[in-house]
Amino acid sequence: MSNVRSLARSAVFALATFAISVANAQPAAPAIRTPVFVLNSLDASVSVIDPVTWTEKERIPTGKEPHHLYLTPDEKSLIVANALSDSLTFLDPRTAQVQRTVRGIVDPYQLQFSPDMKWFVTAANRLNHVDIYRWDGQDLTLVKRVATGKTPSHLFIDSKSTTLYSSMQDSDELVSIDMATQTIRWRIKTGAMPADVFVAPDDRTLFLGLTGGDGVEVYDVGGAQPKLLRKIATGRGAHAFRGAGDGRHLFVSNRVANTISKIDMQTQTVLASYPAPGGPDCMDLSADGRFILVTSRWAKKFTIVDTVTSKVVLQVPVGRSPHGVWTLDHARQR
Repeated sequence: MSNVRSLARSAVFALATFAISVANAQPAAPAIRTPVFVLNSLDASVSVIDPVTWTEKERIPTGKEPHHLYLTPDEKSLIVANALSDSLTFLDPRTAQVQRTVRGIVDPYQLQFSPDMKWFVTAANRLNHVDIYRWDGQDLTLVKRVATGKTPSHLFIDSKSTTLYSSMQDSDELVSIDMATQTIRWRIKTGAMPADVFVAPDDRTLFLGLTGGDGVEVYDVGGAQPKLLRKIATGRGAHAFRGAGDGRHLFVSNRVANTISKIDMQTQTVLASYPAPGGPDCMDLSADGRFILVTSRWAKKFTIVDTVTSKVVLQVPVGRSPHGVWTLDHARQR
């Protein structure tokens, strides 16, 4: 009888432990309701990921070398920039249907709208210029082609829509362009192979990823001339940024180190590091800020990283050289 009681107690304890573990269990993947878009740069296509099954639902042909993508100000279209085809592909961000193709946009490698919704800017990566277009809500009109330096890479426009920053990947420079006059205000030398640019909400602190180095340079751009404040060691191949949506924290992908670092923009220090195998590149973030969606550039995969457990949740096979990644159901940046 004592053995029976002992077994019964063990069974009750086991069931209680299981119930507690289930109650405390964390979700295996983000609760995203809209499609996830992954750009396959070498396959001239977009992989559409189903956020329920986490599989590739379809693959949409685009122009050659789609690298980056951006939402229109009215949130009705997701624009894919096809660098080698001199075109833009407009997609419905909710249904993934192709809306239209705009041709004659020269070498659109990187792209961004100004916060005031008046300007649309592209970096012509192979042609060494930045193009500034007027946006009327439907059509684009070229206003100015600004000769920059060798290989303009990534862009960022401040919150007042007055200043555009562009990194020069192959001349190791950072350029500031006045949006009112469409002219260069200043240029400075930087570390090796500068890539993504991110400006903090104060419009004064600028972060610059160094793909040819092992960290992020921090500049004060609040005065007439920029001032280098410090370098933050994050990992080899620091490349792309994604704001955490709280106005304070910033993620950077370290492509060679196969990690993602979380930076406190106020203290300018690294708070955490997460694994991201396969050459992490562009990122998006789940609406609750917990999961990082990142392209694994060298592995032909789309990866999800849990920032609570610091583990890779899953990887989804996609096309060759996946670059940009985006979903409408994400944490806001500004």
